Amino acid sequence: MIVLWVVIGLVVVVVLWVVATYNGLVRLRNQFKNAWAQIDVQLKRRHDLIPNLVETAKGYMTHERETLEAVTKARNLAAQASGAGEASQAEQGLTGALGQFFLIVERYPDLKANQNFLSLQEELASTENKIGFARQFYNDQVMKHNIRIQSFPATVVAGTFHFTQAELFELEDEAEREVPEVKF
Repeated sequence: MIVLWVVIGLVVVVVLWVVATYNGLVRLRNQFKNAWAQIDVQLKRRHDLIPNLVETAKGYMTHERETLEAVTKARNLAAQASGAGEASQAEQGLTGALGQFFLIVERYPDLKANQNFLSLQEELASTENKIGFARQFYNDQVMKHNIRIQSFPATVVAGTFHFTQAELFELEDEAEREVPEVKF
């Protein structure tokens, strides 16, 4: 009789452990999905600001049509991207196009003094900061999720219930990892 109670007790402990581990994995998965949604919100804001910035600049930058078109094309590609890997690549292209755009803006003092343009530029800079923080939070959540599903014994439950590793939001362009050189 005692052996039966010990066996029942062990089965109950194992079942409770599996349930607790499964629920923990679900919580981690939902946290990184929520973190991705937060990045998505900031990217949407960025994508909404860019056409206004380009429109404001068009009147001043009559000879820079290619640059304006490149920004618009990169913005459209980034807006259509799905998943961390594809979005990361598209956002890198958009960041490069915006970099070119702002380099050319320096040639137009009237544009740089335009209050509407300055306001849009400030909003875009603020959004870029928010995107950076959201990416960092997302990668932290993905790391927690991936560590948990790779750690024994949780990996047994993760494999049984088909939990898979999440993809980090990473820079693929080595130039973006380099520290900018400042010269006076």
